[in-house]
Amino acid sequence: MEQPPPVAASVPAPRNAASAVLDALPLPALLIDSDSVVRHANTAWRAAVEDLGDPRLHSTVGVTRYLDIVARLGDTPEIQAFAGRLAQLLGGETDRVEYDYALACPGGTRWYHLQGAPVDDSGRFVVTHTDVTARVRASRESAWLARHDPLTTLPNRSHLHQVVDAELQRAGRGPLSLLLLDVDGFSDVNDSSGHEAGDELLRQVAARLRRVARGSDVVGRLGDDEFLLISPDCPADCAATVAQRCQAALADQPFTIAGRVLRLGVSVGVATAAAGVDAGAAGLVRDADLALSAARASGRGGLRLFTPELRSAAERRAVLGVELERAIEAGELVLHHQPVLHVPSGSYTGVEALVRWQHPERGLLPPNDFLPVAEQYDLLVPLTRWVLLEAATQTAAWRDQGLALVTGVNVHARHLSTGTLVDDVFEALALAGLAPEQLVVELTETSVAEDPECAAAQLAELRRRGVEVAIDDFGSGYSSLGQLVNLPTGILKIDRSLVAFSEGRRDHAAAAIAAVVALGRACGTRILAEGVETAEQLQLATRLGCSFAQGFHLARPMPAEEVLGWVVAHSGGRMPRSWAEIQAGDPALAAR
Repeated sequence: MEQPPPVAASVPAPRNAASAVLDALPLPALLIDSDSVVRHANTAWRAAVEDLGDPRLHSTVGVTRYLDIVARLGDTPEIQAFAGRLAQLLGGETDRVEYDYALACPGGTRWYHLQGAPVDDSGRFVVTHTDVTARVRASRESAWLARHDPLTTLPNRSHLHQVVDAELQRAGRGPLSLLLLDVDGFSDVNDSSGHEAGDELLRQVAARLRRVARGSDVVGRLGDDEFLLISPDCPADCAATVAQRCQAALADQPFTIAGRVLRLGVSVGVATAAAGVDAGAAGLVRDADLALSAARASGRGGLRLFTPELRSAAERRAVLGVELERAIEAGELVLHHQPVLHVPSGSYTGVEALVRWQHPERGLLPPNDFLPVAEQYDLLVPLTRWVLLEAATQTAAWRDQGLALVTGVNVHARHLSTGTLVDDVFEALALAGLAPEQLVVELTETSVAEDPECAAAQLAELRRRGVEVAIDDFGSGYSSLGQLVNLPTGILKIDRSLVAFSEGRRDHAAAAIAAVVALGRACGTRILAEGVETAEQLQLATRLGCSFAQGFHLARPMPAEEVLGWVVAHSGGRMPRSWAEIQAGDPALAAR
């Protein structure tokens, strides 16, 4: 930073008109002659010199030359350049000089804006010094904030991209690796302990990453709980080693946050640009992000190196997302229906509606091929609205043909979070002209657990207005008895992992199913065994008191036009009893 001229303590000279004017100025000012001798130092100058306490600024009026004061500040090129410009002013070669300089003082650096100009034709000049320290510091702080994350003090996204671009363009560089790190379970800390605890965790994570990084590495925060580590001259195998070191630094020693001891891991995606290859910062960060997504998909604490196949898969998903949005509007989606057996009566009283995509080029796609894309591109809610209306319309059509079925429709957690589930369900029922009692809304226990209070309110309203609610895949996640007791549900669908017991595990499966059935009865909830694939599994579910069963042993999902004939054929050639008749004959159902 420049360090030219400023101020000087002085012995007051006899006052004249010019001196009086200078003393009235609020800015530190000196009156000098063409030889740069100080002829007057105003009151503001003397106060500033006393406040700064810098002996280099001392002067004696009528004796000290201003250029000598400048020389005391150092012999840098900047000071020499300023002295030259000042000499031009004194020699009449220019009529004005302006200069910004920094003055290293005992109390810290201060910044001044100097202006010099002739007073009149007498050969005297006035030099003023405006203290702009506050403005410079504010500007510097603003510039710093524009490049750093204020929470962790690490470089921010914008600055990191600049660093990556500069490194990619550096002549003679070796391989450049980016490590994108995501803290596993960070949202749980925010939810359970509050955002202040989450902020403290991020600061501690940043400190550990700083310690583990190599000397040439740059660690920054991209946003939320994602950090980026830039490793110059680091091939992919070296980057994998650095990533493992980062994982160990976070996982091996617990964090203490808000009085709690936490153990956290980190998932890492790595992308490497070979020497001489400039893919651009945005492209390289995107590759690291794709690798991170793949690492997260493999479970917590995953590590994945980028491959071109990851980019190809992402491009395919993007194309599929655009096509799916169009398919919802163009009528390319279809529903297949899997019959549900009412075990006590032996009648097929319901179906589960399962969405398929009749893709114009790829044929009939199962849900696993496009539901993850629907979730990624925020299409789950419009897709579910379509399923609700289509399922309700088809169920009403079967009713008009004399077949009374209850249809189950799967709803994602994303739909619960919108708060529109109840309105969407009853809009579909109204448009289809279907009674609420012929629809079941199915949600997984994990989706309900994301926001139990919000879920409970919507599910209670559905049941109050006649729509049944089922918890799907019960027993596959972290089942909570408190959740089961508090949630307004009428059906628990036992996950296929319990029903489809392995060799020699029949007794264990039976004990688990019996416990769920007993729990359901205590809570007034009926049990549906899903994934029934053998006669032995059906026999077990029947013996243990399950109300419903569903699975490939009973029926595979089928197009809507096949359901009526299939149900009649599996009901002894006659139309099965109506739902009202079945309900009246089943105490568990009549109790509703």
